[in-house]
Amino acid sequence: MAGAASVLDIDGVEVRVTSADKVFFPKRGETKLDLVEYYLALKEPVMRAIGGRPLMMERYPNGARGKSFFQKRVPAGAPDWLQTTVVSTPNGTTSNALVAVDLAHIVWGVNMGCLGFHVWPNRVDQPAYADELRIDLDPSPGTDFDEVREAALEVKSVLDDLGIVAFPKTSGSKGLHIWIRLQPRWDGYGVRYAAVALAREMQRRCPNLITCEWWKEQRGKRIFFDFNQNAPHKTVFGAYQARPRVGAQVSTPITWDEVSTIDPESLTIATVPALVEQRGDPWATIDDQLQSLDALLEWHKRDWASGLTDAPWPPVYPKQPNEGPRVSPSRAKRAD
Repeated sequence: MAGAASVLDIDGVEVRVTSADKVFFPKRGETKLDLVEYYLALKEPVMRAIGGRPLMMERYPNGARGKSFFQKRVPAGAPDWLQTTVVSTPNGTTSNALVAVDLAHIVWGVNMGCLGFHVWPNRVDQPAYADELRIDLDPSPGTDFDEVREAALEVKSVLDDLGIVAFPKTSGSKGLHIWIRLQPRWDGYGVRYAAVALAREMQRRCPNLITCEWWKEQRGKRIFFDFNQNAPHKTVFGAYQARPRVGAQVSTPITWDEVSTIDPESLTIATVPALVEQRGDPWATIDDQLQSLDALLEWHKRDWASGLTDAPWPPVYPKQPNEGPRVSPSRAKRAD
């Protein structure tokens, strides 16, 4: 397939792949074709994780060391079979986004230089509902991945007490993600309320390990629970997606037992297919029992009744009702 262009038949859909021998990941010399073959090897797990959802493309036309840009809109000249859907941004603008209909759509994105897809928290057939709560645990300066592991297991313990089943994955970089697949009952605002309530509860229970402080100056040497990954219209890097890193690391679903032992740097497009073949897909049952947010939303009501305001939103979002000051404490102090 090395050369100017080739055509693949993917479940009856012809997908044109150009410059298949272009190196995307220079650490081991893996190419565009290697990335295509990675996704084809993991068809069922990939589609279970992101299938039926809008995607934002992170494009690296010259590979992981090259320049990049984000693209919500499918460009002109896309093939007729490509399916899109209208998505909104926080300021109300709309765009036609790629939909993860099947592997042909993923390979088309790879051919466009996509090194990973950022996934909307809703399916195209139920756009009003956010059906995933995404917990993003990020290390702060002075912490390491062992503390991220510890934080993830503390979150699992709390969710277990609530009867909420959750599924971990590596971020593909320095953190861990925990996914909760939801009953289609809540919009993005409701899911974010639940995420804020859980983040605050984790900080109360593990004040020396976990923080939900939005301002970096207040986090200290603690693991940050990024609740705003659940803001409406927010996309998050998808499961089984290859990161734009020279080593082709993958944001990989793992078992809870693996949280304590896994080396996320070792999870790459070269190793993950064999791992899945050996022990299966840890997210194989993610849709078997969709979860409820009722318990977390009761915590949200409790917090607001006690006088807490809404946590700060990202700056691209309009000011929200009951939101506290959207300015860092140090800047507010200087202004006073």
